Amino acid sequence: MTSPKVRVLIVDDSATVRQTLMAILEEDQDIDVIGVAGDPFIAAQRIRKQIPDVIMLDVEMPRMDGITFLKKLMAQHPIPVVMCSSLVEAGSQTLLQALEAGAVDIIQKPKMGVAEQLTEAKIQICDCIKAAARARVGQKVRPAAELLVPGKKLTADAMLPPPARHAMARTTETIICMGASTGGTQSLSEVLVALPAVAPGIVIVQHMPEHFTTSFANRLNSLCKVDVKEAADGDAVLPGRVLIAPGNFHTMLERSGAKYYVSVKPGPLVSRHRPSVDVLFRSAANTAGANAVGVIMTGMGDDGARGMLEMKQGGAFTIAQDEATSIVFGMPKEAIARGCVDRIVPLQNIAAEMLRAAAR
Repeated sequence: MTSPKVRVLIVDDSATVRQTLMAILEEDQDIDVIGVAGDPFIAAQRIRKQIPDVIMLDVEMPRMDGITFLKKLMAQHPIPVVMCSSLVEAGSQTLLQALEAGAVDIIQKPKMGVAEQLTEAKIQICDCIKAAARARVGQKVRPAAELLVPGKKLTADAMLPPPARHAMARTTETIICMGASTGGTQSLSEVLVALPAVAPGIVIVQHMPEHFTTSFANRLNSLCKVDVKEAADGDAVLPGRVLIAPGNFHTMLERSGAKYYVSVKPGPLVSRHRPSVDVLFRSAANTAGANAVGVIMTGMGDDGARGMLEMKQGGAFTIAQDEATSIVFGMPKEAIARGCVDRIVPLQNIAAEMLRAAAR
């Protein structure tokens, strides 16, 4: 039986962008572009005729901006929305507001010219749309079948050697490594806000485009008792500090004597992502072993599942978000299926469970 295609409506005032996005999406056999619109008013007319599974929405448009349309849509007829923008540093705060208003995810408009960059953009855009189609929006779960992910996926072998198959001895310092994707910005906020100022050092990979992770980290820092910053190469992992992997760079845990720090490097897509949760988790398995706690949260696909297994084999304690509170129960489900999860807990209990695990 053939799975139903994900029906997409593209809303962007640029005809060139609409054509480019349509060409990218229609290369994927699991996606069907059912319409395009130059502004929110035309989009509303399209929606009245046929309800899409996902809307790709620009931010800056004539007659009504994308954020205003998003808020109206979420209030009247919640549909998974992916914000698609060319805004970078200057507009990243606006796009974080879009996530708070109900957008499922953010992607950057593809840059034409460099073949490798365009190929990566196609992978990331199509995967993002498929994840959005399976996301919980409001109280409604979108009915979409499991979609096969085409193409070969590189593993963490592309960045790091496999970990040694023995548990590292416990020391007094525990490091927490976390991974999330679709729905993770909201979920991570809830977890981190609940932490005390004296929490163990934390390193996080959240699938998010380049530049937006800076604003995301700054936003969290304004809300949390712990200090939150975007990771930079060589940053120390310290109690009371949370490091967010920068978009478009892999982030790895390193160790010098008893001190932990992060290495931030470019590299290929791993598990179809950069940064990749698998890369972070493998580095934790290599350098921290039983001194680590691994946490995998909402997101589509299997990024992090292999790495969490390696962490578990290295002696780490592992936690997965449960299905009921996951926006997309893909990444946690894959980790659970591999038998490498010690505890499955709802979102509201993750912070407490992390602290208990770190103190064990």
